[in-house]
Amino acid sequence: MAFVKICGIQSFEEARAALDCGATALGFLLGLTHRAEDGIGEAEARSIVRCLPAGAEAVLVTHLLDPARVAALAASVGTRTIQVHDEMTNPDLRHLRVLAPGARLLKAVHVTGDAALGRALDYAVIADALVLDSRTADRLGGTGQTHDWTVSARIVTAVAPLPVYLAGGLRPENVAEAVARVRPAGVDVNSGVEDESGRKDTRKMREFVARAKAGLRQAHTAVEGPVAGSTPRHEPRGTRG
Repeated sequence: MAFVKICGIQSFEEARAALDCGATALGFLLGLTHRAEDGIGEAEARSIVRCLPAGAEAVLVTHLLDPARVAALAASVGTRTIQVHDEMTNPDLRHLRVLAPGARLLKAVHVTGDAALGRALDYAVIADALVLDSRTADRLGGTGQTHDWTVSARIVTAVAPLPVYLAGGLRPENVAEAVARVRPAGVDVNSGVEDESGRKDTRKMREFVARAKAGLRQAHTAVEGPVAGSTPRHEPRGTRG
């Protein structure tokens, strides 16, 4: 099953609509230090996660860099997947693994140039998957901007077979091309499926998910069969390194 995450969920109605549209994972933004309009309160996130059906992957997406605070937040909300979306150090990522045993750990890599490849290789020895995103001076995600997909494609090859999820400026109109060029294990979208008010748009979500899944099948089946690494691991990575 392909990994398709709708990020920035702010209500149970949005969560249900995203899942009905075929999303496999939902992102909840908490512990933010940079600009974001779609953060959610801890209690509200907990109430949504508690009502999600089995099989829906709830992801804590956070800017926090203190492993203890991140682990406590994940435990409070009830998410078993943690996406660290800022530059947490490798020792702190290993500590987070100790504090959140059994959690699936996603690490964002902001593709701002060729140096992203080195950062990706560093994080690949610890993370269960990488998320390649765009950033600006005041935003760590949700920028609505694409980045250099040639660098992203090089990262996918360099860290294989580690799953890599592509984010950054994706929308229904460009997700098929992005998948064909980068060949990620999955995709992650936020602002690209929102309406003018900043709420998730059901039509856009449905179109995005359908085109993303079709693109993922086409991009990978021709090369090596089903999409490699697109479903959560049975056991998270250890602290090798």
